[in-house]
Amino acid sequence: MKSILSIIGRLLYFILGWTYDDLPEYWSRRCVVIGFPHTSNMDTLRALTYIKIAKIDARLLVKAGWFFFPMSLILKSLGGIPVKRNKSLGFVDFAVQEFNKREELILALVPEGTRKNVKTIKTGFWHIANGSNVPIMCWFLDNESKRTRWVGKIDPKGDLEADLLKIHHLYKKAGLLIPLDLQNPLGNLSEKCEKL
Repeated sequence: MKSILSIIGRLLYFILGWTYDDLPEYWSRRCVVIGFPHTSNMDTLRALTYIKIAKIDARLLVKAGWFFFPMSLILKSLGGIPVKRNKSLGFVDFAVQEFNKREELILALVPEGTRKNVKTIKTGFWHIANGSNVPIMCWFLDNESKRTRWVGKIDPKGDLEADLLKIHHLYKKAGLLIPLDLQNPLGNLSEKCEKL
C-alpha cells in the first residue's frame, strides 16, 4: 500500500509541477519535523503528499475542522491527527510520552500554527524534541521553486534561544526568513537573528 500511495503522490506532484528532495542522510526514525511556510491549505496537502512519496510513517497535526466526511478519511489515511486549537490538552507531555514508549515516531508540526501572518512561531515542537531527546528536522515548502526541501537538523541542547537561532540560520541560508520577532520572553533574539 505504501508503494501505491507513493506512486500516486509522485503523480500528483508531477501534475502540480512540484519536485522534492529525497530523505537526507541525517534522517532519523525518531524525530520532530517542522515545516515552513504555512500560508495555505495547499501547503498541508503538499506536506501530506510528500509524506506518502517518501514512505514516511509520520503523524501530521491538522486543524480539527478539516476532519469532516469524506475529507476525514483522506486526512487520516495520510497520517493526519486532528488538533482542537481551543483546548489545552497538555500536548507536549502527551507527545513526549508517545516518544518514550515507541521505538519509531515521526511527528510533523507547523510552528506557525496558523495560515495568518504571525510575528513569532510556537515553540511546542522544541519542548517535545528536547523532552524526548530527539532531533528536529527542518523542512521547507519552497513555493518559489515549487520544491519541497530539507534544510538541516538540530539536536536540542536544552537552550531554547540558542536552538531557535540555529533553526533561523538554517532557513535563512535556504532563502526563507521565519517569524522570530520574540520581543520577550527571549530577550533580544530578534537582534541576534538580524546579525546572522
